[in-house]
Amino acid sequence: MTPAQLAVHDKMRVLWEQHVMWTRSFIISAAESLNDLQLVTERLLRNPSDFAAVLRRYYGNTTASKFEEALRNHLLIAADLVNSAKAGNTAAVEAARRKWYDNADTIAAFLAGINPYWPEQEWRRLLYGHLRTTEQEAVYRLNKQYARDIAIYDTVEAQALEMADLTSRGIIEQFGI
Repeated sequence: MTPAQLAVHDKMRVLWEQHVMWTRSFIISAAESLNDLQLVTERLLRNPSDFAAVLRRYYGNTTASKFEEALRNHLLIAADLVNSAKAGNTAAVEAARRKWYDNADTIAAFLAGINPYWPEQEWRRLLYGHLRTTEQEAVYRLNKQYARDIAIYDTVEAQALEMADLTSRGIIEQFGI
């Protein structure tokens, strides 16, 4: 890889790692009613802006802002799902889950629409896998199955790196970096 390619690759890995790590921190703080929940939530919600700052260089402000909004919605829906599950509100969990998958479809279609090297079906596969394992991570934490919660995070992290690599490869190919 050239230095420029490596920079894109590394930045995407950092952003996707932060996405899942701060999501995990939110799950833990919400499930355990920790005093840091507000601060963790604020940091988690910075992640879409961080992504947009990078994407803005390649796709412009409007496109970057649309992605930022979609990713922020992804996180807010996830928070609703976790909080509804914690409250034992099955109907709200189901509604949040449907919204979450609809949001994943929106993100997959959006990404495929801006980069020919980001196939919609591949993004949908990755995002659906991310949603399933993140939800399972939250379920394990809420049910105090800590060993399972910790173990599944390895899968969550591997998925994040796969999304990061797809993101960076697409940018590198599309822009001839």
